[in-house]
Amino acid sequence: MTKPSPTQPRAVPEPATWDARLARRLVTPLVGTRVTPNHLTSLRLLIGVAGAYYLSLGQFWLCTAGALLIALSNFVDHTDGELARISGQSSRIGHLYDLGCDAVVTVLLFVGLGFYVGVHHPAMLVPAEWLGAIAGVAVALIFFLRMRIESMVGKSGTKQASLAGFETEDVLYLLPLVTVLNGMTPFLVAAAIGAPLFAAWCVMDYQRVTRDVARAAQAANGKVPPKDTDGNDFQTAR
Repeated sequence: MTKPSPTQPRAVPEPATWDARLARRLVTPLVGTRVTPNHLTSLRLLIGVAGAYYLSLGQFWLCTAGALLIALSNFVDHTDGELARISGQSSRIGHLYDLGCDAVVTVLLFVGLGFYVGVHHPAMLVPAEWLGAIAGVAVALIFFLRMRIESMVGKSGTKQASLAGFETEDVLYLLPLVTVLNGMTPFLVAAAIGAPLFAAWCVMDYQRVTRDVARAAQAANGKVPPKDTDGNDFQTAR
């Protein structure tokens, strides 16, 4: 259930990234209105699905339009969270809905990209549609594992690396440029290689977090000694 929205924005820390800062300024007038964070999440989903569809059609200008929609969808993805924070409407269900929409849009992006490349390069050693599917499945696994990690250790366990106000996902803002420069094929190949590798890293990270949580639970029950900051077990005095 959505929490009632205050009429004035709440004082919360400034976002670390540039797009989130812009998103906050754009959604601030929505505080106290009927617009909820879930409305913006749904808008992000619709824009992203439309973008992925246009990518899949195989025509250059439609693909370019699709890439622009994907970039816009990536930006709108920041608006729901910012509205939730400044209006006090954050909720577990809303957060899960946001993550689910992120996964759907990203998976469809690579699947659509695979169809586009397949139209223009039908004789690739590995069919482009397969490459898109590989990247899409890997991304789906990444999102699933991140959700599991977050459920165990909180959002800090899945926080993206940022540098100079930019996050890893901001590479999607370059997608229209990649399209115009006819770089979709190498982009797809890179995704088909990079996404599974990152998924493998997420699997190892998930296993590490699972072990740490289990060890912490056992330590709390007095079954095993906790680890110190250097990763060594505290030894009981003899």
